[in-house]
Amino acid sequence: MDSDLKKASGIALGYLSIRSRSILEMKDYLSKKKIPPLLIDRVIQLLCNENYLDDKIFAANFLENRRRNKPKSLFAFRYELEKKGIDPAIIDQSLTRYDDLELALLALKPKVRIWRHLDQALLKKKTFGYLRYRGFGFSIIQSAGEQIFDFANSGLSK
Repeated sequence: MDSDLKKASGIALGYLSIRSRSILEMKDYLSKKKIPPLLIDRVIQLLCNENYLDDKIFAANFLENRRRNKPKSLFAFRYELEKKGIDPAIIDQSLTRYDDLELALLALKPKVRIWRHLDQALLKKKTFGYLRYRGFGFSIIQSAGEQIFDFANSGLSK
């Protein structure tokens, strides 16, 4: 391995040590580091061959992390993955495991405790705004809201 490839690979591995990256993220990073395009292609190929870069695995891990820590709609997840340069076919395949209503309920779960003292009109308004901001459509917001209102009402009567 020549010294330029070794140096560029070291830079790429340092970038990967923080968190996994998509191929596009890695290309953008290396180009910002003023590494020549031909050398970037060689580094990307090397990292792919060694399984350090894989967009399918990246997308699966990214979505699972987002589902656990910051649930959003399938629409929002798709947008985030597209910005990271993930192929639409990989995105479609990765998103089949998720359901918008489940994601909406996961997003609301921590808020229910905070908002349980609110009257129903304000609870509906907050729920709608919060889920809309996370990219959910009206029908999903309505369904999730009904389930949350049922939970909040049953929790208040106990």
